[in-house]
Amino acid sequence: MNRMSTEEWESLCDGCGICCLEKEEDEDTGVIETTSVACAFLDTNTCQCTIYHERLRLNPECIDLKPKTIKSITWLPETCAYRCVAEGRELPWWHPLVSGDPKTVHQAGISVRGKVLSGRYVHPDEIINRRPET
Repeated sequence: MNRMSTEEWESLCDGCGICCLEKEEDEDTGVIETTSVACAFLDTNTCQCTIYHERLRLNPECIDLKPKTIKSITWLPETCAYRCVAEGRELPWWHPLVSGDPKTVHQAGISVRGKVLSGRYVHPDEIINRRPET
């Protein structure tokens, strides 16, 4: 993992958009939960960041997923390829590097496509009230 080039590391992103969901931390337990509101910069149809190369500058809350910090980001879903690699697990069949098709993450229902609201349309005070449907 630490021997991967930047390009190889970046190719692990499956385009699910889950890491781009707004998060809320429980003040009592410290547990971080995702909401059903995506970052205002996430295109909720393609699940791609619209400012990717400028994201860390334009959105100070954006998390920079790096090999040396990935294990400390506990809220990443089990399906996250970065987490899979860090934990020594195989990538799932729907991952674009396995399937050869970037659409399989959506076809498998893993991505946030059609499941979330853009932060552009939700007042910041309302984000905490938006939980994913279970």
